[in-house]
Amino acid sequence: MADDYVRRTAITRLSVDAEQRELLEETISEWKRGCQLATDMAWGKCNAKSDVQPLAYDDVREETDLGSQHAILATHQAAQAITGCLERRSNGKQVSKPTFTAPTVTYDTRTMTLFDDDTVSLSTTESRVRCELALPEAEDGYQRQYLDADHWSVTESTLTARDGDYFLHIGFRRPKTDTERDTAEDGTVLGVDLGIENLAVTSTARFINGRELSHNLREFEKVRAGLQQTGTRSAHRTLEQSSGRELRYVRDVVHQASNAIVDEALRYECDVIAFEDLTDIRDRTGASWGHKWAFRTLYEQVEYKAEAVGISVKQVGSAYTSQRCAECGFTADENRQTRTDFRCVKCESEANADYNAAKNIGMRYVRRGQQSPRRTGDSQLALKSGTVTPSGGFTAHPDGFEAEFTDKPLPQRANPSG
Repeated sequence: MADDYVRRTAITRLSVDAEQRELLEETISEWKRGCQLATDMAWGKCNAKSDVQPLAYDDVREETDLGSQHAILATHQAAQAITGCLERRSNGKQVSKPTFTAPTVTYDTRTMTLFDDDTVSLSTTESRVRCELALPEAEDGYQRQYLDADHWSVTESTLTARDGDYFLHIGFRRPKTDTERDTAEDGTVLGVDLGIENLAVTSTARFINGRELSHNLREFEKVRAGLQQTGTRSAHRTLEQSSGRELRYVRDVVHQASNAIVDEALRYECDVIAFEDLTDIRDRTGASWGHKWAFRTLYEQVEYKAEAVGISVKQVGSAYTSQRCAECGFTADENRQTRTDFRCVKCESEANADYNAAKNIGMRYVRRGQQSPRRTGDSQLALKSGTVTPSGGFTAHPDGFEAEFTDKPLPQRANPSG
C-alpha cells in the first residue's frame, strides 16, 4: 500500500548534448500527444487506470512514437487527470476536459535506470539516452541521502524542460517504520497564508512581502494588453519576449519565497507545513491570474523542497480562516477590519490579518489530527514564541529564539524575503 511508504523527490539538472536534447524534446512532444489522445478517448466514459489503458493503449501506440511502456504510462496519466476533474466536479466545481501542455514526461523503473556513476538512462521515442546528473559539487548535497542509501528505492519520476534545461525529479521511497505508521504526520505544524499584500505569512510571524510582485504583475499585464491590441508580427515577438521575462521574474520571486518558508519550517523543527486549499484562492483573495499561478507554483516548490528534507506539505479547508479569531475562536465578518488589520469584536485581540489567518490554517490541520484515526492527535502549532495545542497548552521555545512580544507585527517589522 502507498501509505506504507515514505516518499521523497530529489531534483537534479541533466547534462545533455545536442543529439540528446533533440530526442528528449521529441519525447516530450509525443508524450503530450499520447496523454491527450488517451484523455480524449476516455473522457465521459471511464477514469480508472484499469479501464483507460485497454481503451486507449492501441491508439496511443499507433498514433504516436511512444514506446510500449510509455504508452501505458500515458494512459495512466490520462486516468489520473480525469479522476482529478471528477473529484473537483463532485465538490461543485465546473470542470472541462484536461489538456496537456506542460513540458514533462513520466518515467518508471522500466523506462529509466540510475547508475552508480551518477548517470541516468532514459527511454525516448527512438533509443535510450544516457545523461550525466549535474549534481552539486558538495558531497553532502541533499540528493546524496537518497542516491547513496540502500534503503531508498527509485520509483516513478518526472522529466521537466525549463528555460532550455532539463530537470529530473527522481522519486524515491522507503518503507515506513512502525513509529511512522503510528504517528502519521503528527508533530509540529507551520501554518502558511498566501495573499496579495503579503505573498506569504507563516504562523511564526515570517512575512514575505508581496507588494513588489503585485506591482510588477500589473505592469506586465499593461504591456501584454497593449501588445495584443497592436497585433503586428513585431508586437507578437515582443509579447513572447515579455512573457518570458515575466515567467523568469515570477519564478525567481517564488524560488526565494519557497526557500524562506522551508527555512522557517527547519528553524522551528516543523514536521508539516499547512497551506489553505488553493482551489478557489483567486475568488477569495481577488488575485489576478498571475497571482494564482504564483500561488500554485509557490506551493509546488515548497512541496518538493520540504519533502526533500523530510517535511510533509498539506492543504486544509480555507473556510473562515480570515474571519476567525486565532485567540478565542470567535468568527465574524466584522473581525476583519481591513485587508491588513484583524480585531476580534469579542475578545478585542488585534493582529495582522494575514498572520491571524496563518495561525488558523496551521491550527486547522492540528485539530484535524484529533479526529483522524490515522494520527495520534499530538500535533502542535508553531508560533514565534513557542508551540501551542488546541487545548491551549503552550511550550516556549528554548533560548535563542526571539520572544514574541506582540501579536500584531508593525509594518516596519515585516520581513520580506530577499
